[in-house]
Amino acid sequence: MVYYLHNGSPVFCHHRDDLNNFRYILAQLVVNGLCKCHEIGKALAISDRNVQRYAKTLREKGSDWFFNRVEHRGECYKLNAASMEKAQRLLDAYWPVAQIARELNVSEGALRYHITKGTLKKNR
Repeated sequence: MVYYLHNGSPVFCHHRDDLNNFRYILAQLVVNGLCKCHEIGKALAISDRNVQRYAKTLREKGSDWFFNRVEHRGECYKLNAASMEKAQRLLDAYWPVAQIARELNVSEGALRYHITKGTLKKNR
């Protein structure tokens, strides 16, 4: 567990691996005026800018955002399920990867990544 003390009194605690709680607590400390961004950044050896982002998010989106948000990192917004199906149909029709990339308006590297990963099969 990680405990946060302010003037010797415990104010927050969370599990060591709970990143969402960590971000929320840092934002709470800044929003409540208990600390400044650069003080937290210096004490925890993290970027001041990240602490500013956490505080801004808490002010604008509220505390629910930290715990109930949908994670979108690592998702490809251009190669969704429909475009993957179309890409597979074109690969099955023996289209070149470069031409499919132009047709779908995605990078050739993105298609080659999915072919290497196995989500797209070349010449089934």
